[in-house]
Amino acid sequence: MNSEISIVVRFAELDDMKAIMQFDHHTRQEVLESKIGLYEIIVAERCDEIIGFLKLEYIWSKIPYISLIILKTEFRGKGIGTLMLNYLVDFLKMNGFGTLLSSSQVDEVPPQTWHRKKGFVECGILSGINEGGVGEVFFMMSLE
Repeated sequence: MNSEISIVVRFAELDDMKAIMQFDHHTRQEVLESKIGLYEIIVAERCDEIIGFLKLEYIWSKIPYISLIILKTEFRGKGIGTLMLNYLVDFLKMNGFGTLLSSSQVDEVPPQTWHRKKGFVECGILSGINEGGVGEVFFMMSLE
């Protein structure tokens, strides 16, 4: 990747819907449109192309949770996920949130390593909830 080409991280807009749907095959379009309006989708953009996507949920309508963070394969490992995370953390802090949750499947070591490097700590596991009975490990980050 050419270091002179900058990455723009921003909240998604409705015009980004086609690109967003290429990252998220499980969520209905009208739900994604609603999440865009609620500032719950962040995108990473390079040369007017969406290359990454972060989707935010709220547990009990009050605890922010990253339900999906994904980049196109060729852009992984270049710090772009960290840019999206930092953008989200800044937004959450400005809005008075003190905790951020995230998760990964128990058999996905690289995402777990990424979470730990970014300051998340493991806070629990749900067994057998994903396809094939794979569990999910949850992480928490203090924003204070």
